[in-house]
Amino acid sequence: MTQRPASVAMVGAGNMGGAMVARLCDGGTPVVVCDIDPGRQQQALAAGATLARTPAEAASALRDGGVLIVCVVDAAQTRDVLFGNRGAVAQLRREHTVMLCPTMAPQDTEALAEELAGHGVGCIDAPMSGGPARACDGSMSLMLAAPAALLARHEALLARLSSRRFVISERVGDGARTKLVNNLLAGINLVGAAEVIALAERLGLDAGATLDVIEQSSGQSWIGSDRLRRAIAGDFEPRAHVTLLEKDTRLAVEAAAVAGFEGPLGARTAAVFAQAHAAGLADLDDGALLTLLRAGWHQSH
Repeated sequence: MTQRPASVAMVGAGNMGGAMVARLCDGGTPVVVCDIDPGRQQQALAAGATLARTPAEAASALRDGGVLIVCVVDAAQTRDVLFGNRGAVAQLRREHTVMLCPTMAPQDTEALAEELAGHGVGCIDAPMSGGPARACDGSMSLMLAAPAALLARHEALLARLSSRRFVISERVGDGARTKLVNNLLAGINLVGAAEVIALAERLGLDAGATLDVIEQSSGQSWIGSDRLRRAIAGDFEPRAHVTLLEKDTRLAVEAAAVAGFEGPLGARTAAVFAQAHAAGLADLDDGALLTLLRAGWHQSH
């Protein structure tokens, strides 16, 4: 007998969440979506999902063994989704699992998981990486930290979402730690790529031709190619807003401070993203760092 797909409630159907909804619906998984944006609601309906007005209503639609995926921006929004007014926890049962996808400080992930455990609800720490296109085709990365038995119970769902699953440990919070390390490097790479393209232009070189060389040489980075190809073409439509890596690099630097570690690039990188926000680029794609660096960036000391 064919196993019935696990039911899923998705709170937050933005770029990544919406791509995950499309992926799940296309595979026959029943998905209920809660999102405050009418445009995202319509996209979810078009993908085959049903809508809920509140996180509690979304959770109430879960069958036994169902999973609530939280795919909002940060810890504050996650806490509101779970424990705020009309939060999901009121409708969650012991048969349900919460999957936390936002990039958060490890201590926030740990605290949320502990509170869920107090309600008898399991939690999978599951930050993701790779962008909406890879979320849609199932090739994004998932950094998983949860008890092995809980991951095994939801293996089919996790496999549908990602062909690149990394089980970090059984300690919730280690997924968050891994994501911060990864995203700090992504931020460092993006700042570096934007800096050298701005320098190339100042030296009289063609930006596109320079990126052609970098992509086939030792300076290549995935995020540099992905973001700067669009930036060079003047396309700053946000696939990932400046504010996301601004938040993530800040959280990574804060986590480093807690661990008693200070490197040469992390804090400087976080400062560049903060400066981009202050320069009015917050709502643009993070490739807009090229705009900032073309104009000249000066860190005050």
